[in-house]
Amino acid sequence: MLLVVDASVALKWFLNSGAHAESDTEQALEILRQLQRGAIRLVQPPHFFAEMAAVLARLKPKECQEDFRNLQAISLEICDHPGLYRSALHLSVSAGQHLFDTLYHAVAFVTPAASLVTADSRYFKNAVSRGKISLLSELVL
Repeated sequence: MLLVVDASVALKWFLNSGAHAESDTEQALEILRQLQRGAIRLVQPPHFFAEMAAVLARLKPKECQEDFRNLQAISLEICDHPGLYRSALHLSVSAGQHLFDTLYHAVAFVTPAASLVTADSRYFKNAVSRGKISLLSELVL
């Protein structure tokens, strides 16, 4: 299975206890476990690490360095498809969404067999009609 996980999903790997505990964490952690077993591959947009670092620095300043090292150790591919930004721009304008959000979805569109998983219900509602997207809380692995 080939997935794109947006930051709303990947952050749950690091915000799963204490004051920053998130809902649907178990589903997000299952993606990580399946990735480690080789049952899932991840492909991500170019800004993935920058977005994750920014949020980790803001929410977990004491742990952000260690969390980021752990993130970098995860096996994933960065999408460098030449049509990625054109696809993201089209999604951004047509769905009225921020380009950084649509970059994740665009990766799914330019990568055969890939599908976006998001925990962002607002984005999901605006983009579900375009396909290649699942809501984390409804994902069956």
